[in-house]
Formats: sequence, structure tokens, C-alpha cells
Amino acid sequence: MNDTVSHTQNYDQNYNPDRVVITSSSNQDIKRLRSLHERKYRKQTGWFLAEGLRICTEALQQGFAPQRLLYEDGRETDPLIANLIIACEQAGGRVLPVTRSLLVKVSNKDNPQTVIGAYQQFTTPLSDILASDVTCWVALDRIRDPGNLGTIIRTIDAVAADGIILIDDCTDPFSVESVRASMGAIFTLKISVCSSDEFLIFKQNFSGDVIGTALQSSSDYKQANWRSPCIILMGNEQAGLPATLRNACDQLISMPMLGRSDSLNLSVATGIALYEYLRHQPS
Repeated sequence: MNDTVSHTQNYDQNYNPDRVVITSSSNQDIKRLRSLHERKYRKQTGWFLAEGLRICTEALQQGFAPQRLLYEDGRETDPLIANLIIACEQAGGRVLPVTRSLLVKVSNKDNPQTVIGAYQQFTTPLSDILASDVTCWVALDRIRDPGNLGTIIRTIDAVAADGIILIDDCTDPFSVESVRASMGAIFTLKISVCSSDEFLIFKQNFSGDVIGTALQSSSDYKQANWRSPCIILMGNEQAGLPATLRNACDQLISMPMLGRSDSLNLSVATGIALYEYLRHQPS
């Protein structure tokens, strides 16, 4: 990224109460939003980007107002964008009408969405999971692909499961790519982040079953006991589950591979497991 930005400086100098159209990429809010494409700045600020009217509207419906709302000048009469503007201002955020060229710069796409929101990140401690009414969580070990992660988040929402646990060095769920692939579902569920050691300690106090997937298993996924509460534990795209996590599972399952391929895409395999779980729940 060509522009640099200090995240400790006072942004009041860029306050825009009259919604003056921003045209310069040197504006500090613009530089700050552009920096959120990088994980280190997302970690530094605690913010992340969500692009598009559909995703930002989904966030608002789930009670999340943007800290910053960037939109193409002239689109403020759109009722959905107007709702986002009101919510942002009521939450103490800043509304930033910009030119099309700045939308391109902030989104890093030649054909950007007309709305980009910056939101506060959110996570749930493992201890809160133990204290809650659990139905089903998905735990992912060292997932690397943000597209896979976003798709899994979307599928978790589709079956109305509780949330996702990210173990060890996973890709960032708040990356632009992951949020985009989730189609807004990231705002509908809970996210917990932990080490494998922390997960193993958590598992000792978890009242349900941990169901893991492994090529070494001889149990067909359809034969598993899919009672609630449960945690579906999926391994890394290349390496699968390490022995320490496999040994912690109450059940190990596999999915039949009848062709020449020896493995499924992680998001596909997780989707199959989630819908098998759903199939066994009372209607």
C-alpha cells in the first residue's frame, strides 16, 4: 500500500458533519480504511471492512452499525443507504461521501460496490460457549483459505448453528475476502479464537460430543451420533487434523471418496457434515 497511516493520531481534524464530498486519497479516514486490507492494521484498530449494500444491510439488521460509512456521492437518496447513514451517525460514526475513484482505491477493485462500511471486530471467549445453550459449533484447525472460511461461515448460518471456533494459526475471519464470501453471515454468528491447548482444555468441560473428520476413520459420516450439543471439528486443508486433536474427538468420521480424488474441499466437507447434523435434529 502506497499510503501510510498512523492509527494513533486524532481523526477529529477530518470530521465531516456536513457530508462534504471527499475527493482526496490523503484524507486520514480514507487512508485508515484502505489500510484495513492488511491484517496488522485490522489487529491494530480492531476494525474490519464490509463491502456492498447487501452485507452492510445484513449487519444493520443484526444490530451492527458501521464506525465509518463510505458511499458514492449521490446515492444517499437510496432508502437502504439512508438507513445506514442514520445508523452510523446515531452510533457516533462518520459518514463519508466520496467520488467513484476513491471507492476504487478503498476497495482495491476496478468495479467496486457503492457502499463500504468499517465495523468493530467481535469475538466470544471459550468460557462463554460453555456457559451458553449450545446446539452446534464448527471448530477449524489452521484453516488457510479466506474463501473457504467465509463459505463455511455462510453455511453455519444456513443451518442456524451457533458459531465457529478458530484454532491456532487460522486465516483472519475479518479479512475482506472472508467477509465477502460470507455474504454477511459473519454478522449472524459468534466467533471464538483459541490455541489448540486452550481447545483441549475447553473440550474437557464441554458436555457434548466433538465429531472430527479424518481419512483414517472407518466410520461413515451418516453413522455418527449427531445429537446436540456437538462440535464439528475440521482439519487444515492440506494436513487434516493433527493427532492431538484427533485423539480429543469423541467420534471420528469420514466421507466416501468413490472417484479418483482423495479429498474434498474443506468448505464442501464442512457443509456436508453440517447438513447431516441438521438432518438428525427434531423438526
